[in-house]
Amino acid sequence: MKKQILMLALLAAGLPPLASKAQTYVADKSIPLTGDGGYDYLSIDKVNHRLYVSHGTQVNVIDLVTEKPVGSIDNMKGVHGIAIVNKLNRGFITDGKANAVVAFDLKTLKTIATIALTGANGPDAIMYDPYSDRVFSFNGESNNSSVIDPKTLKQVGTVALGGGPEFAVADGKGKIYNNLEDKNSLNIIDSKTLKVIKNYPLAPCGGPTGLALDAVNQRVFTVCRENKGMSVVDINTGKVTATIPIGAGVDAVAYDAETKLVFCSNGDGTTTIIKQKTADEYSVIQTLKTPLRAKTLALDTQTHKIYLSVAEFEPGTRKALPGTFKVLVFKQQ
Repeated sequence: MKKQILMLALLAAGLPPLASKAQTYVADKSIPLTGDGGYDYLSIDKVNHRLYVSHGTQVNVIDLVTEKPVGSIDNMKGVHGIAIVNKLNRGFITDGKANAVVAFDLKTLKTIATIALTGANGPDAIMYDPYSDRVFSFNGESNNSSVIDPKTLKQVGTVALGGGPEFAVADGKGKIYNNLEDKNSLNIIDSKTLKVIKNYPLAPCGGPTGLALDAVNQRVFTVCRENKGMSVVDINTGKVTATIPIGAGVDAVAYDAETKLVFCSNGDGTTTIIKQKTADEYSVIQTLKTPLRAKTLALDTQTHKIYLSVAEFEPGTRKALPGTFKVLVFKQQ
């Protein structure tokens, strides 16, 4: 009876029942992974329920149903991002130190081809654009994007970006949004013509890294290191409509369209969780404690869990301790 009275009171006040409790995140588990070396992007294959974790010269693979490791893609020089093309049963990895993209089989995890990139240096972020049916690598040291046909496994073009690229997202309608870290700006790329058609300044953002898309409200969320903020950008006008304070050393951001939460993973040992009230109104609802340098994440939109990769380090140094690499899992309470 008391629960019913509480729910009626909340509804009368225009509040969702127990909303604050349902949107608090807590530590769930830790998944140890083999190998040593640096770490960068995480990517989720929604169809096959797998998590891909970049890690030094390999990519660790976790089954999201059992949340246990199931294998790895090995023998690369320095991996960064992972893109998934389910209809071809193929994945693509940027090997930054080899200036190449490695294609692999999603089921067997075997390497299919190593695609040497032309005119590219330091491939980092990578994504698949379903509209153009192309894979785009974003090359941080050559200020361009290499375009790959995922069927023929050949490079079919290059996009001049005008600055050093970071994360990128596609709207599925022919446009790709890409942060330029050194220019503090946002590119809009036509994925068919392979041209930058617009560039928006992101001030007060400085040093933009991660990027996420809210397709319904036509907004992108860009996270920035210099001003420790998340900027909300209207993709139709380029206007920065809101800036929300976050932690230091941010790298990644993810948006959950169902729960209306935005997650910003920061290298300072926090993940800032932001509630979207309207398209341009936001508030920080939780500063989730995480280990130092747990700065990249992936969101499973089906379970609403977030996954962050991290290693333990020698105190006061950037030297990772051998055998300490892992993925941390956080869930809604």
